[in-house]
Amino acid sequence: MNIDPIFSILVLIISVVIHEVSHGYMADFLGDPTAKLAGRLTLNPIKHLDLWGSIIIPLIFVLTPGGFIFGWAKPVPYNPYNLRGRWGLSSRASEAMVAFAGPLSNISVAVFFGILVRLGFFNSTLITPVASIVLINLVLAIFNLIPIPPLDGSKILFSILPLRFADLRFKLERSGFILVLLFIFFLWQLFVPLIFFIFSLLTGL
Repeated sequence: MNIDPIFSILVLIISVVIHEVSHGYMADFLGDPTAKLAGRLTLNPIKHLDLWGSIIIPLIFVLTPGGFIFGWAKPVPYNPYNLRGRWGLSSRASEAMVAFAGPLSNISVAVFFGILVRLGFFNSTLITPVASIVLINLVLAIFNLIPIPPLDGSKILFSILPLRFADLRFKLERSGFILVLLFIFFLWQLFVPLIFFIFSLLTGL
């Protein structure tokens, strides 16, 4: 699927903003107003853009062979000590919900536009750009669910593991960026068939 690089970056920016804002809204719902007080519960991309993570790195990746899309926005701040358990949730379960809110938002976007494509809401000219919205959001969701710090999947995993793993979490987070890069270059291709399988289920393409 040939996707215009500039359009891909715009979709990526909007999608990562939705991802980060979802973290903030879930944290606020569970008792932590840090993101709200910082003015980060907004879809205004200017509040979230990171020069390297939102523009330069995505452009480099999109223009390289393979067209892998990778990038990030400024993380929405939250204080796990402010999280109040709702529905009888512990603070660790609340932290997992905050972490999962980001990937869930991207899954929701992918499902919404995927169903519209499958139902034939778009003509042949629009199918490719709309389908790219589905694909990019699936990539963001699945990538962020990988249990490698600082990705959301690691926060979910360590909220389930016994507290004795806290030291391991701290050590991994110190070298998290390197671990993520190693994963991208050596293991990410293993997940590509899964992404396109889900993409095909959603869109019928």
